[in-house]
Amino acid sequence: VCIQGLGYVGAAMATAVASARDSKGQPIYDVIGVDLPNEVGISRIEAILKGQFPFLASDKSLISKLSEAHLVGNLSATFDQIVFSDAEIIIVDVQMDIPFIDDEPQLQFESFTNAIKSIGQHVNEGALVIVETTVPPGTCEKLVVPTLSFELLKRGIKPDRVLVAHSFERVMPGENYLASITDYWRVFSGYTQEAGDACEHFLETVIDVQNYPLTRLSSLTASETAKVLENSYRAVNIAFIDEWTKYAEAVGIDLYEVVEAIKKRPTHSNIRSPGLGVGGYCLTKDPAFAPAAAKELFGKELNFPFSKKALNVNQNMPLHTVDRLESLLDNSIKGKRILICGVSYRQDLGDTRYSPSETLIRKLIDDGAIVEAHDPYLKYWNEMKLELKESLPPAKDFDAVIFAVSHSQYLELDLINWASKGTCLLDTTGMFDKNQREKPRACGIRLESIGRADGL
Repeated sequence: VCIQGLGYVGAAMATAVASARDSKGQPIYDVIGVDLPNEVGISRIEAILKGQFPFLASDKSLISKLSEAHLVGNLSATFDQIVFSDAEIIIVDVQMDIPFIDDEPQLQFESFTNAIKSIGQHVNEGALVIVETTVPPGTCEKLVVPTLSFELLKRGIKPDRVLVAHSFERVMPGENYLASITDYWRVFSGYTQEAGDACEHFLETVIDVQNYPLTRLSSLTASETAKVLENSYRAVNIAFIDEWTKYAEAVGIDLYEVVEAIKKRPTHSNIRSPGLGVGGYCLTKDPAFAPAAAKELFGKELNFPFSKKALNVNQNMPLHTVDRLESLLDNSIKGKRILICGVSYRQDLGDTRYSPSETLIRKLIDDGAIVEAHDPYLKYWNEMKLELKESLPPAKDFDAVIFAVSHSQYLELDLINWASKGTCLLDTTGMFDKNQREKPRACGIRLESIGRADGL
């Protein structure tokens, strides 16, 4: 099995596949991860060759399984694409972004197409190609299959001799990183019946299908749409809470309390909670895929008002935290020293892709604040070209502290000893319970939360 792309999904998928065992406890697959011969790709390859996960992760199972695969010898990595010629299964985990021009999403397939071409130039008859990458609906049928066919025909291979399937990942980095692959539901589809059957057989060897049954859809486009709709739904749900966050603070209530009461009703158990904003690779872009695909791949001019509005609301959500902080600091943050605790896009992970902390910090700096940042999972923030504090500085050195991410280290803080009287702490994640909020307040420490009125 070759895994094309060793990012947050590909590296974890490579570990999961290498960890698959038969009834006798023996490895089922020899796995080779493939990445580009650039600085980033080589660093990932070198990490895997040493038996190390290429990203800082809190999932002990993931780390131990990769180490075990390294010792067993069935997981390696390279930038040499010739290995595709030996593969019986190739899994595509190549990142695909979507830029905006004049607020309109634009599909850019060049990098993705080049990745598919490289497979077509080496893959042999009988191989199965599974696209895991989240792609605009229609990509597999209108781009992947034709691109592979073109390259195969140049080599004298009939296109139908290479099988194509789509099965999107639902990887969730964090404590259950590996389990989000092996112990989670999967949707898939094949371009042909044979391809679908082959994909199903493979997934059954990697995933606990007894407890997490597979769902087979009727077409590649349906499978692609499932991932985009799934993430668009979640993005809209999160955006919806933004207006109620501001409402709760304005009228003097605790929205977390309200949301928990609503969640008791099973039909509303997935209602979102207040927060800093939306980050990560998926929710920040996926709602734009269907509108762009409808226009550019299918020639249909369709309106997606909810998806478009959700993207805009979520992008600007961190600005509310700046407004709230200003209100807590006498309506001015100019010249104030602010510490940001957490710059990754979610807890217990060192992934800063599209982190809402970036929007937050840029706005604070624009408004004249002096900003420093800390994250226990990062020493350097690539997007901001910023060196981060290696150890968490005392809160008393700052006018205010914003908890942007609910990392475990922050949850374990002794706020009374870490902060001092008069310090302003702003929690954007709802990480501190009522008791944790009341004790510091009794010592003169101001602790407020996004989604809660002052003093709650």
